[in-house]
Amino acid sequence: MTPVNVIDNADSSLRTPPKAPLQKTHQGTSGLKQATIDRYKTYIRREKRSYNDKKWKKIKEQQRQPTDAEPSFQPALNDSRSITEFQFLNKIDEGSYGVVYRALDKSTDNIVALKRLKDLNEREGFSIAAQRELNTLLKLRHPNIVAGREIVVGSRKTEVFLLMEYVPQQLKSFLRSMRQNDRMFFPEQVKCLMTQLLQGVQHLHDNNIIHRDLKTDNILLTQDGVLKLADFGLAREYGFPLQQYTPAVGTRWYRAPELLLLSPEYSTPVDMWSVGCIFAELINLKALFRGKSEVDQLNKIFMVLGTPSDAIWPGYSSLPTVRNIIFEDYPPGGLRKKISRHYFSDSGLSLLEGLLTYCPTRRVTAAAALEHAYFKERPVAIEPDCFPMSIESEDSGQYSGAEIGCGSY
Repeated sequence: MTPVNVIDNADSSLRTPPKAPLQKTHQGTSGLKQATIDRYKTYIRREKRSYNDKKWKKIKEQQRQPTDAEPSFQPALNDSRSITEFQFLNKIDEGSYGVVYRALDKSTDNIVALKRLKDLNEREGFSIAAQRELNTLLKLRHPNIVAGREIVVGSRKTEVFLLMEYVPQQLKSFLRSMRQNDRMFFPEQVKCLMTQLLQGVQHLHDNNIIHRDLKTDNILLTQDGVLKLADFGLAREYGFPLQQYTPAVGTRWYRAPELLLLSPEYSTPVDMWSVGCIFAELINLKALFRGKSEVDQLNKIFMVLGTPSDAIWPGYSSLPTVRNIIFEDYPPGGLRKKISRHYFSDSGLSLLEGLLTYCPTRRVTAAAALEHAYFKERPVAIEPDCFPMSIESEDSGQYSGAEIGCGSY
């Protein structure tokens, strides 16, 4: 019977076999079918996993693209002037992205500023910061932005300089001299500086550029009282919708709360917060929020402006730092106590509150700030050429401290 059963199994598709062999054949067919199904499911899972992996990789690449990485950039250096055409006079300042010198242009006898770009080598080329500063300064033209004029090269390929207009006075050193001489700005003088600051920032934002490091160190004053924004090493172009950028930008005392709370998405409002901090500093001659760490900086902000909530800042509780740290609950309304000067009007306080608004989307823009009632009430802003570029000493009655030429970049 065994041979018959084998024949019946082999020929089961042609004739009806006995009951017992049929059960065996059905079980064997089901096993083959199940194995085929299992192999198909395994294939589908593998293909789905491969698809998801590729999709996730693409998403991560798209997320990396709008961050602070930039495409390679090399300006044409062959036609650039040689550094031998300039005479170095003195070193002005040194920062993270370059060293700035005061120099004499031998061909014109004009005093200029030369910034030697750091992080440059023959194989890798310009650093991201150098690329940004070159692109920004050679692209923008505005009275309240330091003018970048051309590229100058040294004897080696790694020596590249950015030629800029020379501006002698740094706002930070000017404020320090005011403080040392027990002097304060008058309202019309504050308005003169603030108007120019906002005009420069508005021009940046109109050209889709965020400065990301506005502070008194990076604001310069000419001999004619013209304010100019400088140091664009952290500046970058932005787009819509908001992209993910590094939150580790800006100097702590002037850094917006969304950056301190590690929000990956931000835009021009971070500059406007810095403008608000500078505004308060022009009134008090000292930084408004002087934290020793990021958390201490947040606490100092909350103590003055009140601890934020989702009611005044939608999405606040979902920010990375807020989920990990419990902040003390402070009431709002402390700004007037910090800005207690008798001639700082309610209108001025209103503008400052607009600049120091927690929610970035509700923070006042540069264009709106320039239209604020504060600039229309008397006394109105003086013209830049009327701005006092020297400070009268309380003791001697002579001008001292903020002499022209003692500033830095």
